[in-house]
Amino acid sequence: MNFRQLKAFDTVMRVGSITGAAKALHVSQPSVTRLVRELETHVGFALFMRRGRGIAATVEARRFHQAVESAFLNIERLDDLASTIRKTAVGKVSVGVTPTFSLSLLPDVLGQLRKEEDDTHTIVYIHNTPAIVDAVRLQQFDIGIVSRSPPYTGVHSLYQTEVNYVTLVPENHILAASKDSLDLREVAGFEEFITFGNVYPLEMQGMDEDLAMQFQSKAKYSVANVLAATALVRAAGVPALVDPFSARMSASAGGMVIRPIQQKLTYHIGIISRGIEVMTRETRQLADAMISRFEADPIIVAAGQS
Repeated sequence: MNFRQLKAFDTVMRVGSITGAAKALHVSQPSVTRLVRELETHVGFALFMRRGRGIAATVEARRFHQAVESAFLNIERLDDLASTIRKTAVGKVSVGVTPTFSLSLLPDVLGQLRKEEDDTHTIVYIHNTPAIVDAVRLQQFDIGIVSRSPPYTGVHSLYQTEVNYVTLVPENHILAASKDSLDLREVAGFEEFITFGNVYPLEMQGMDEDLAMQFQSKAKYSVANVLAATALVRAAGVPALVDPFSARMSASAGGMVIRPIQQKLTYHIGIISRGIEVMTRETRQLADAMISRFEADPIIVAAGQS
């Protein structure tokens, strides 16, 4: 039993003839006859009997048709409900993001999505990478934008890339005059720098212990995160090693310049989810938009060419 058979039967019952049903359904008369016979075979009783030059519904057919009419009415209600859901439903996406990307890239993506559609209610949570990974794993966040190297236990990686740290320097600082890449070994231990807590960030892969100790020995300020560090560069006139996205955002406001470094100190970028199979349409849309934004970013493009 299928929908086409039931539709043919219902139409014959309503118009009273095979010929009229064929016209109403815009199909051939033999097609209607075949569908009705297939339905009779399935239900196990005759639906119509010949009466003169026409047909008449059997008692069983009239009883069966009552149920078919009720089923079609429910289908119409489901169609109406689906239409209402399409028009009124607001999808929700929760995203965990590190402080850097909460200010530099995510707002651009959300702004673009708003122009394109967008009825999605996006909830943004700002945390460090370990907290975001845990929240995604526990299904508290739909996706996460993180800045630490994998593996991430219990989550799925949607996107991974890496770029190099840079030096953010006050524009009147002696290091700002150099047009070449800075050799950190030449400046560590001599110039004051801003550091992060007791050590440089764990995600700054590539800094050996001796170099880290040299920076710590001349640490003028130790701060909790990179955004506080960039603010101090401007306010206190002390340089800091920061990720290139934070540096670009800060330097665009003036008063600071960006200087590349010779050492390869890697800043990892990742987008994670609980798994592709559990992502909603809205979640996939946001993830795809973030990936496209990252892939087109000049910083990442340049890193891929180096």
